[in-house]
Amino acid sequence: MGWASYEEDNASRFHQATVIRNKEHDALLPTKEAPATKLKAFAMPQPRPLPVIVLADVSGSMSEDGKIDILNNALKSMILSFGAESKLRAEIQVGLITFGGEVAKEHLPLVAADRIAGVEAFRAQGRTPMGSAFEMARLLLEDKEKVPARSYRPVLVLVSDGAPTDDWEEPLASLKSSERGQKASRFAMAIGADADRAMLGQFVNDRETPVFDADGARDIVKFFKAVTMSVVARSTSTSPDQALALDFGSDLSDDLDLDAL
Repeated sequence: MGWASYEEDNASRFHQATVIRNKEHDALLPTKEAPATKLKAFAMPQPRPLPVIVLADVSGSMSEDGKIDILNNALKSMILSFGAESKLRAEIQVGLITFGGEVAKEHLPLVAADRIAGVEAFRAQGRTPMGSAFEMARLLLEDKEKVPARSYRPVLVLVSDGAPTDDWEEPLASLKSSERGQKASRFAMAIGADADRAMLGQFVNDRETPVFDADGARDIVKFFKAVTMSVVARSTSTSPDQALALDFGSDLSDDLDLDAL
């Protein structure tokens, strides 16, 4: 079918730079009528963080057939959906790590989805330093300030259309054997015929969700829709720490104009 450009309906809500909304807390400040001691007694339980970290291939090959544009729009849609969810039990947080050029980069710091007003669009260029991305993800998960001990089981999402161009075996092994890396739900999508499916298969840890093959625009969107539904289901369940497999059988027609892809 070939790749096609996919324009997200809500793209206008995003800018070309990452902007984090300032949260107003004036209503929670103590007053004469409601001193801090009394407010504390009626404080609502704080939701626990549910981290979702995407490791995205932005190497030069992703510029072919509009793949990078489709990836950008699919991620924007996912973040919008996360931001609209209730935070009764879990606060969905999103972090984006990109690998293209010589080293991986933190494209978006791990932050609550409802505070993300815009994400700078990915630009495809250079090589595929996937090992660098694995190391960055491990360090992020081990950072107790960014991912506190009270956080729910993290979700790691790996997307690539090629093979690593740096040393990746040891960084991947370290990520998988780390305390939080081995507990995380790890999903992967192979885009196109040149993706290294055997390598991506070493990343995933859910027998019910092997590496997802994306052969076109619809498949990329379908994958991120399934990730979205899985994370949302966890965040609203009575046991958000329970891992859920991705469901690729759901109907996307209510959310996407598939004929336009």
